[in-house]
Amino acid sequence: MGEEQMEVEETTLPEENQEVDASIQLCHKIFALSNPSQGTDVSALGDEVKQIVLDRGMETLYPSYCEKFGWMLDENALRSMKTANAAKLAELDAKIKDAEENLGDVEVRDAMLLKAEFFAGMADRERALAAFEACEQKTVAIGQKMEMVFSVMRLHIFHDDWAAVKAQVAKLKAFLEQPGGADWERKNRLKVYEGVARMACRDFEGATGLFLESLSTFTTYELMSYADFVHYACVCGVITLKRVDLKEKLIDSPEVLSVIDEIPGVGALINALHECRYEAFMRAFPVVSDGVFKNAWLTNHHRYFLREARVLAYQQYLQSYKSVTTANMAVAFAVSEAFLDAELSNFIVEGRLNVKIDKVNGVLVTNRPDAKNALYQSYIKEGDNLLNRIQKLSRVVDL
Repeated sequence: MGEEQMEVEETTLPEENQEVDASIQLCHKIFALSNPSQGTDVSALGDEVKQIVLDRGMETLYPSYCEKFGWMLDENALRSMKTANAAKLAELDAKIKDAEENLGDVEVRDAMLLKAEFFAGMADRERALAAFEACEQKTVAIGQKMEMVFSVMRLHIFHDDWAAVKAQVAKLKAFLEQPGGADWERKNRLKVYEGVARMACRDFEGATGLFLESLSTFTTYELMSYADFVHYACVCGVITLKRVDLKEKLIDSPEVLSVIDEIPGVGALINALHECRYEAFMRAFPVVSDGVFKNAWLTNHHRYFLREARVLAYQQYLQSYKSVTTANMAVAFAVSEAFLDAELSNFIVEGRLNVKIDKVNGVLVTNRPDAKNALYQSYIKEGDNLLNRIQKLSRVVDL
């Protein structure tokens, strides 16, 4: 009990003014350098990233970054990194040995953690994972074990290994179930990590649920700012939430309203969609989609987001009509009839829109499934199945 109390007092939890973890910041900078957008000063960003890599002694990644970004590999700098890292490692090993010989288990564990964090700072994942595992074996307090799992998750995020992140999520959930592991602060932080992992793997619905649960309890400042968190919640939520839930859980949320003006286009997009202002939706849409494209954890889903958001807007517009002219819909969305015709044709073929295009008369005829008719057909099918089973049973009884 005393050890657990000591752990709670010594563990530093994230605070609102805390900066995002240095590895996560570097992760986003490397992504921006790998995918430069218009207006990006590639030379300045490249120099910044290179200096960070050198300062952190990232000897295992420096050569590959030189090849990737076209830097000239500085052999002297590489040798200096290796020499400095070897000296630091020797110092850490000596500290561990001294703790083992002269101090207690707590001091040994603290020294081993410093070694694990040293490897993590270098982004040397193989040695960092081995060091964290060894440190975990020396750790008694569940809270300290959980903090190491968070550190390992950030290491995997840096290396874009979302399967490994999910494995650590499962491990941390198991810790939370153990005696002494019922920690609401860490449980809430875990929801954000899991939400990001789900989002990165295109489970936007699962991510939305976790993000919404964390809106009022967010403390995961080591992973992102609160504005970035709300950005992710809105991007995932706009294509997964029902219209009434979009209004209640995002548009009217005090937490969302507190930062929505810091996120380009998002407020305009979700409000326009809810209020059926489709021209405003189309104006905000490129701004939001650009933000998705430029984000390291969302960029792989850029085309998916483009498609799903447009389908949602078209579905919402068409459900109000039995028929509407293509011209009227084109005006509502501020696009040309030719563009709209091509868009709708593609989505109809994919089975995403229940509408028929009458090109002769320039009319869109909705073909919404009739819920009562579907229920009637379901009853008929179930009745037929029941009759067939009764007939089979009667034949068995006759025998």
